[in-house]
Amino acid sequence: MNRIFLAILTAIAICGCNSSSRKENTSSDSAAAKPAARADSNGFVSLFDGKSTKGWHTYGKNTAGSAWKAEDGVLHLDASQKGDWQTKNGGDIVSDEEYENFDFKTEWKISRAGNSGIMFYVKEDAAKYQYAWYTGPECQIADNKENEDGKLIKHQAGDLYDLMSISKKVVKPAGEWNQVEIVADKGKLDIIINNEHVLSTTLWDDNWKKLVAGSKFKEWPAFGTFKTGRIALQDHGADVWFRNIQIKKLL
Repeated sequence: MNRIFLAILTAIAICGCNSSSRKENTSSDSAAAKPAARADSNGFVSLFDGKSTKGWHTYGKNTAGSAWKAEDGVLHLDASQKGDWQTKNGGDIVSDEEYENFDFKTEWKISRAGNSGIMFYVKEDAAKYQYAWYTGPECQIADNKENEDGKLIKHQAGDLYDLMSISKKVVKPAGEWNQVEIVADKGKLDIIINNEHVLSTTLWDDNWKKLVAGSKFKEWPAFGTFKTGRIALQDHGADVWFRNIQIKKLL
């Protein structure tokens, strides 16, 4: 009788161990299914997987609008359906993560007569700020030849929109790919376009405040004041394409 009782206890113990083992393996498999983004040899992490809008969402919403399409390694804003000055089911999209000091780079291509931009240090608070550009500076994207903004000083492709012009005319025309790199490190801002260093300034100092005071952004007191924020890709009602979207956090 005692031997039977001991056998039953032993069987129960073995089952418990196997069950625990299965739980541990399940947990391990789950973690492996969601690996952290890996940096390349230069420390850059991809912000676009080439096949989805994962990692981005429309400003003030939970997901990216359906007008933003991932196609063959390219993120494309399909502006065929207009919605006022933006796109129906589009809107500015922002990175899920906020950044402080960073090196951001991508390639962009704009449609004929098109307009768009890359914003940074965007503070996402739709209840206080209706649009991303109420808060974050913008590196302009435009067809300088046919877009009305592209013909204005400080509104041309590559410019720090309405604040500073780039030092060299190095941007390729509509329909061609351009490389851009935006480096914001402890208040120092540098912009490199097509491997040419074209703009350098200091954020948040007295000169910066003067630049903002002399621009259209003076209407929004919070503009250009945030030291952490999201990256934003602008919907300005025109087709625009992005690829090789990457960022590196700087210490």
